[in-house]
Amino acid sequence: MDTDDDAFFSETADAPDAARELATEAIRRLLIWMADASTIEDRGLRVSVALYCLRPDLVKGATLERMGDATGRTRQAVHNLAKDFRLTVAAL
Repeated sequence: MDTDDDAFFSETADAPDAARELATEAIRRLLIWMADASTIEDRGLRVSVALYCLRPDLVKGATLERMGDATGRTRQAVHNLAKDFRLTVAAL
């Protein structure tokens, strides 16, 4: 029995469009994760944690502990935020 309803073989893939779509989705999820906080200070912390995870050179050597101290959070709370960010990125 031959079923020819497999779209994988019938559609041609446009690599640049597919890559653009994936990049857009990744950026969208990262921005949503960063914005998903109740206060502007919490959003700023999320941005700092994201930078720490992605480009630590951009936070000029700041550690998660120092970020926690600066924002009144424990090192564990900031570490958990970094862990959540990494899980969000891994889901992409």
